[in-house]
Amino acid sequence: MGSAISANKAELLAIATAVATEKMIDKSIVIEALEEAIQKAARARYGAENDIRAKLDVKTGDLRLWRVVEVVDEVEDYFKQVDIKQAEKLEPGASVGDFIVDPLPEVDLGRIDAQSAKQVIFQKVRDAERERQYEEFKERAGEIITGVVKSVEFGHVVVDLGRAEGVIRRDQQIPREAARVGDRVRALILDVRRENRGPQIFLSRAHPDFMRHLFAQEVPEIYDGIIEIKAAARDPGSRAKIGVISHDSSIDPVGACVGMKGSRVQAVVQEMQGEKIDIIPWSEDIATFVVNALQPATVSRVVIDEEEGRIEVVVPDDQLSLAIGRRGQNVRLASQLTGLAIDIMTEADSSEKRQAEFAARTEMFQEDLDVDETLSQLLVAEGFSELEEVAYVAPEEISNIEGFDEELAAELQNRAIEALDRREAVAREKRTELGVEDAIAELPHLTEAMLVTLGEAGLKTLDDVADLATDELVLKRKSEPRRRNDTRKPEPDGVLAQYGLTEEQGNEIIMAARAHWFDDEDEPAAAAAATEETGEDANAESTQ
Repeated sequence: MGSAISANKAELLAIATAVATEKMIDKSIVIEALEEAIQKAARARYGAENDIRAKLDVKTGDLRLWRVVEVVDEVEDYFKQVDIKQAEKLEPGASVGDFIVDPLPEVDLGRIDAQSAKQVIFQKVRDAERERQYEEFKERAGEIITGVVKSVEFGHVVVDLGRAEGVIRRDQQIPREAARVGDRVRALILDVRRENRGPQIFLSRAHPDFMRHLFAQEVPEIYDGIIEIKAAARDPGSRAKIGVISHDSSIDPVGACVGMKGSRVQAVVQEMQGEKIDIIPWSEDIATFVVNALQPATVSRVVIDEEEGRIEVVVPDDQLSLAIGRRGQNVRLASQLTGLAIDIMTEADSSEKRQAEFAARTEMFQEDLDVDETLSQLLVAEGFSELEEVAYVAPEEISNIEGFDEELAAELQNRAIEALDRREAVAREKRTELGVEDAIAELPHLTEAMLVTLGEAGLKTLDDVADLATDELVLKRKSEPRRRNDTRKPEPDGVLAQYGLTEEQGNEIIMAARAHWFDDEDEPAAAAAATEETGEDANAESTQ
């Protein structure tokens, strides 16, 4: 074909229809691409500055080319504008503001023009195809889909999904799973994004939701909503844990997921390349759920720290390695399953830790309250750990301790208040030595101890505090165990993180510190308002 335009009418329409059918896109998009390609070629022939339009009749195949010019009084753009005199030659009776259509003869495309037109058409069709894929799959994220492996590129598996292509990135594959071209593969539609280049449908076989959907396909009770998978955690290719609960008391959730002779769970295991799965009964009680999640290890005691979002689990000495698992796998999966950081320790370590804490608190009460060791030990044994607790609890909580009376409780509370005052005085003196401004002491939620901490961190003026972000001031980061050979330094805590301030309190502190920045803006406004009031008063007096 010498030129795209020299092709007969039926041929142009046949090409458009064939491309639209093959790519599964609207025929009008292909027609539009053809018109744009012809327009581009015509502009190259007649001049890129001209406003040239092309129209292909979808019924007859007729192609029309024309140039559009505007009628103006004074011509500024000779390519797109004409004056009245010239307009009369093109179209008698034309007036200013009219647009005149100037027909152009058909152009024969040369080799370069034809290549350029081809690129335009290809790009348009490709964009339309990608948009169709996106619109078709954007609502299907989270579904399981079956496809055929088309190719393996740099470790990433490209999957033919029939009407589209998806990719399983290397980090979303099951380790040691060899994908061969032509193999059928099931995967989770992880994400569908609008991308200009490259894949836009991202698949996963390593995500915990992939396992959830596999169980839903194998276990009718899950599909029907009788059994619910409340939590799932995976170490792809090795081991997984799921927490299940039954909304029907007559159905055992673990047994239903296992199936007769393990048939149901085995079908999921085979799809996941032999990944071992622990099915655990889910419980609203965190302690019970953690005990179940650490199976097969036996747990002696569980201590939950809600403020820190951590949980301390004590196991017998012979169960420590089983609870931790190979390379920490068991405790890591249990932590992912519960959403809490889990610390594993033996009974001996736990006992040693408790004794150290008991001794430290006993010594603190002895010194600050000026009491003997026995009295201090009784307070600690009853759960008192800070002077504030002794000073500000209801007196009955102290007097009800065996061997204590109301008089002793009142005396202990007075001594606790005096000790806190002494601490405050020492901190105030140290704060003054550090050079922390008194203005900072007026900020909300700050104690003298906090002011000392700010001074030690070099924050001594209102501007120093005002320049901080909230997380720099109060954020307490979770000290999660890092991977082996990870040399990265953990991000630092906020300056006042140790004091347990909330994010809202941090915001209040910082906004109060920034308040003086806006005083200069308020003064002119107040002066203007005062001037205006004075002027009104003077006018009123003159009227009288």
